[in-house]
Amino acid sequence: MDVVSDAISAVRIGRPFSHRVRTGGRWCARLEPYDGAGFHVVLEGTCWLLPDGGAPVVLGPGDAALLPHGTGHVIADSPADPETVARAEPFVRWDGEGPARGTVPAPRPGEPVVVMLCGKYRLDRSHAHPLLAELPSLVHLRGHAGTSPELHAAVSLLACELGGEEAERPGSGIALPGLLDLLLVYMVRAWLDGGADGSAGGVWPAALGDPVAAAALRALHADPAAPWTVDRLAAEAGVSRATLVRRFTARVGRAPMTYLTWWRLTRAAALLRDGTEPLGSVARRVGYSTPYALSHAFRREFGVTPGRYRGEREGQESREGLEARGAGREAAFSPSASSAHPPASSPAGS
Repeated sequence: MDVVSDAISAVRIGRPFSHRVRTGGRWCARLEPYDGAGFHVVLEGTCWLLPDGGAPVVLGPGDAALLPHGTGHVIADSPADPETVARAEPFVRWDGEGPARGTVPAPRPGEPVVVMLCGKYRLDRSHAHPLLAELPSLVHLRGHAGTSPELHAAVSLLACELGGEEAERPGSGIALPGLLDLLLVYMVRAWLDGGADGSAGGVWPAALGDPVAAAALRALHADPAAPWTVDRLAAEAGVSRATLVRRFTARVGRAPMTYLTWWRLTRAAALLRDGTEPLGSVARRVGYSTPYALSHAFRREFGVTPGRYRGEREGQESREGLEARGAGREAAFSPSASSAHPPASSPAGS
């Protein structure tokens, strides 16, 4: 595994879920803060995203926006004034079971129509990798930017997957979550590469761009259970021990062995959360010789024993699963919306 893959895998819970939204005319809806990451992909038309405490952003065809820290926000047909925003319809009233009887008017003939995919990734923030913690509150990628052809391709595939009738297409239960996971990876990549609007330089883009720090990180993430020492890691990076410690600590913010200990325990937490392996097996997979050694280090890092941590997470998963059950695949902003709507078109230029 590479650093980005590991960072995402450590916090991702379950599967992403989404709504396909079709609206037109005058409309404004609010999404409350969420303990996860929210996203929007515009398949057709233009709309505005107004993040809490941030400047309005216009989203055009093929654009994608990620709110990695679950920031509350409004989506609307225009950069609405504060009074209009205060009266925004709660987005939760469109739950995929059919249009709500809200105050948003149906699109009139000739009015521009907006079709978008809105959804959320469920994240466990209790031990988020600092790479993801460093992401800005809004990552905006333009669908037609030449620097993100993979994003454009993913959005085009999403448009095709969601462009048919209301009934799910064969295999969509696998295809749609897979495409949504690709979208998350591509947006994080774009931020690292500096291709997202509003992206500023940060610790982790610099760390992964430094040949010494990046080589050491790749080695640690490829085999965290290996008996690493500073000397062995320096040899892997092709530098002296002193150079490794200096460069790694300056770029990553932690000494190499301190980072390794933290990552081993973070990986153990993810294995406990997502699997049923016995503690001894988890310990060996993350580089601890005995369950006792892992338990001692784990309690020092997380404040609970591995067994209690697993039990608490299983209970939380059950509650969240019940809350998420019934979340629909498609929703509409118009009280008159129905399956008679024409399918969404692919983003322009796809």
